[in-house]
Amino acid sequence: MAKTETKTEQAAATYTKAQLTASKKYANQRDIISALLDDGKAYTLDEVDALINKYMKGKVK
Repeated sequence: MAKTETKTEQAAATYTKAQLTASKKYANQRDIISALLDDGKAYTLDEVDALINKYMKGKVK
């Protein structure tokens, strides 16, 4: 009898604004995270990195 394996998508971990500002990974970018992220919303690390990169590449008015 052959085994059939089913692939399940693992949901990406999400973090709150408070968790991200307290993390070591974003220690140098706490001010940016505080300004860009909304309270009460959960973000993945990829989303946070994308928001930071978009902000950093933005034009100065």
